[in-house]
Amino acid sequence: MPKGVIRLKNKLTQQEAEKASQALESVWGVRRTEVNPASGEAVFSYNEEAASYTDFQQALLDSGFEIEEDQNH
Repeated sequence: MPKGVIRLKNKLTQQEAEKASQALESVWGVRRTEVNPASGEAVFSYNEEAASYTDFQQALLDSGFEIEEDQNH
């Protein structure tokens, strides 16, 4: 099961981290999410037959978050 890491541009409040986690959880095929508010790092695992790394990036962008440019995934 693939694991992805997306770094958000800013540190987050706990409420923003929960919002980011909810955005990731809305992607079909997600298995697990964890968002660290202090580092702005979102870690998730997913079923690659149901979702792609890009789907998770887009979910965060659609929820108003800025992500760091092209990251290795």
